[in-house]
This record gives sequence, C-alpha cells and structure tokens, in this order.
Amino acid sequence: MFSRYKKSGLEEKPGTAPAKQQVAVQAKPAEKTVRRTPAKVEARSPAADKERKRKERLGDIKLEMHKELLDNLNLGALESATEKDLRAEIMAITSESLEEMGLVLNREERRQLNQDLYDEVTGLGPLETLLKDETVNDILVNGPNQVFVERAGRLELTDTTFKDERHLLRIIDKIVSAVGRRVDESNPHVDARLADGSRFNAMVPPVAVDGSLVSIRKFKKDKLGIDELVDFGAFSEEMAVYLQAAVSTRLNIIVSGGTGSGKTTTLNALSGFIDDNERILTIEDTAELQLQQTHVGRMESRPPNVEGKGAVSQRDCLKNALRMRPDRIIVGETRGEEVIDMLQAMNTGHDGSMTTIHANSARDAVSRLENMVAMAGIEMPLKAIRNQIASAVNLFVQISRLQDGSRRMVSITEITGMEGEVISMQELFRYERLGLQPDGKIIGRFTATGVRSHFSDRFRQWGFDLPATLFEPASGE
Repeated sequence: MFSRYKKSGLEEKPGTAPAKQQVAVQAKPAEKTVRRTPAKVEARSPAADKERKRKERLGDIKLEMHKELLDNLNLGALESATEKDLRAEIMAITSESLEEMGLVLNREERRQLNQDLYDEVTGLGPLETLLKDETVNDILVNGPNQVFVERAGRLELTDTTFKDERHLLRIIDKIVSAVGRRVDESNPHVDARLADGSRFNAMVPPVAVDGSLVSIRKFKKDKLGIDELVDFGAFSEEMAVYLQAAVSTRLNIIVSGGTGSGKTTTLNALSGFIDDNERILTIEDTAELQLQQTHVGRMESRPPNVEGKGAVSQRDCLKNALRMRPDRIIVGETRGEEVIDMLQAMNTGHDGSMTTIHANSARDAVSRLENMVAMAGIEMPLKAIRNQIASAVNLFVQISRLQDGSRRMVSITEITGMEGEVISMQELFRYERLGLQPDGKIIGRFTATGVRSHFSDRFRQWGFDLPATLFEPASGE
C-alpha cells in the first residue's frame, strides 16, 4: 500500500619561470611536512604532492583569469547573453590570456578552467559543482580551505576550496545581495534563500574566528512521499496507515526532532493525505514545503532591511492567515512567540493544522511549547498553558537521525488530556534498537506498543476503521 574534478600537462614556456622561484615552491611543502607524523609523511606520495602543486598553480591561474574576465566582459550584458555565447566569450578571453602569460594547459585542464570561470561569473564559484550534485544534501563551509558535504546522512570532506577568505566573502556577498540582504562586520550573520530554494546561512568574521562559516541546506525538487519513506525504512506501513487516518480526520499534529532529522520532509509527506478540496495556508521562514493540493496559499517571513525596518515575522503571517478563511494552517517551524497564535488556531476551528518544533521526545516537545508561550510574554498560570496545549495538540510524531546517518520515526505519541496538572500522553508506535552491525549500521524494528488509539471512535466516524491488529506489538526477534 505504501511502496522509494608535470605540473601534469601544465607547462611554462622557456624563460618564463626563474629557477629560484621553482626552488622556493618546492621548499614550502617540506616545511609543512615537518609538522606531520612520520606515518603521514611516508604515506604522502610524490604523485599526491605533484597533484597538490598542480592544483595550487591552477588556482592562481584561475584567479588571474577571473580578474581578466572582469576587466574584459560586459557585465551589464550578462543577463541577456545566452549560455553558448557566454561560454564562447570566456573561452576566447581565456585562450588569449593564457597565450599572453606563456602558459600551456592540456585539454582537460583547459576544460575545467573554462567551467570554473563560467561558474565564477554566472554562479557561486567552487560551490556550483556541489549545488548541482544530486547526492549532496548539505554543504558546510568552515573557512576558505575546508568544505564538507553530507551524503546519505554522513559528512565527508571534499577537495573543494576557495582561493582565500576574500574569495569566500565575495561568493557570500553575491548570494545575499541577490535577495536584498547584507553581511559585514556590523551585521555578521545572515539567512537567505538561493534561487533554487535552498536554505542559506552565513556567519562572517569577526564572529567567525577561523574564516566565514556557510551552511546550505539544498532544496530538493522531488519531495519524498509516504511510499518512498516507507521503502527507505523511515517508518513502517502500519505507522503510515495510522498517520493517514490521523491527517485525514484532521488531528492537530506536531512533528518534533533535532536539526537535520527530517522534520520538514516528514511534514511535507504527511500533507499528501490532505484532501484536495481544502484551503491550506503555509507559513515558513524559508519556503520549503511543496504541497500538491490545488488550493494552497504560501507565505514567507521577512527579516528587517538595512535600516532595520520592514520585518514580517511568522507571527504576523499567522495572524493574517487566520483572517484568510483557511481550513488548515501549516507552519514550517514554530520556534518563538508565534506559538500562542498557533495553539489558538488549533483550538478555534482550524483542526488538522500541523507544524514542527525542535525537541528530543514528545514530553520534551510539550516542555518546549510551555517555554515558548512564556517567552512570548503571555502571563498565564502553568496549568492554563498545559490545558491550552492538551486541548490544541492531538499527536506528536518524533523524528531522529541515528548515529549511522539514517533517519527514523522513533515514536508516535497521542495526547489524551489532563490528569491534575500533568498532560496525559500515550505512545502507540516506537522504533526499537536491537543491535549494531560491524559496519556501524543500526539494527532495529518498528513496533506498536499494544495501546489502542485514543481517537479510534473519531477514526471510525470518519470512515477509517483501523483493525486492532494494527496496534499489536511485533513478536519475535
């Protein structure tokens, strides 16, 4: 039911490189290797050393070529130029410059140089290749010489680098200026969105001590649906059947989890169960949700401008959404004072609303909701806040990223009401860890807890008669 980059080919013409300079170039690596452990010195082959020198030289050439391009290209005409014409112009300027510099590149090096220069002029320089790589989920830059990516839930260091800090800052400024933002010493951090929808965050010196820090969460054009997530092992078919009933019968759902655990992916998948004739309004800091329904209104908050004015918060969006006759309201992430408006919306006829929050468990999620209400400056007794939460939220879906990089729906918990001053909850499904494989992959299974849903009668009235076997614990190992 729920089926997922000899001096190798790089030579200088006679008379263009004095011998003293060549000796100096060879002396620098020796100084660095003194600091390495003996094992690493032995492991470093002449071929690797040669490749490193080649890359450094190509980097210098690329920098010079980029300056040459900026002097020769008509930057004002770039927007109207076709890709073919622009590539031809870059190739012509590059060939002429290389000839003037007395440098010879082999075919592959010339092709790579032209591609890098094209990316520098039209795109985001060294980041462009990573942005085009479909296997990369996150790009993490720690200064100009260290770029990590996340693939399949695991971080890995790439050989992508920037020329220097100034080069990195130029790319950052190119991104933020395109969306009317700025980042400098007086305003050292920025959130923005790339042209393709990817989420961008940067922190620059002096706050970033060892060089600018950049984080890009790539926007996936094809969102994962319930079937794909079940096939990937994110959760079980039984959990999917239950979640379909919960969304279809308009339970208010909060998806909780840590950073990068898959909260937005899960929220997007759950929205697939919403009926097409419902009016849905989405509110996000960075628009990521891709709902397939016909009647969807999307809103995105806005930070203040250079003068500190014009900010539109998620709370502002939420207040306006309540006046726009929504059937459901979906908030990408609740993290501040908008929580009180979200809870009131869930309590005042907007059943079936959904949002995400950062929390380690369903009980922690309740505590975070209480804290956010207090942060909003609303003076209410704790019991009243808990009553508000208990009557507004029906279901917590807990998502976790495990140490092997996999993402799992580790718990589905219902709120059943209040017992004195404590919110009463019951867990229906959980992920049980059974062991660890030699390669570090976690062995586990999804199982019901044996507790029947508190909303069984509601499901039945809406035409979802879930069998009792759905809630029976898994047997055996």
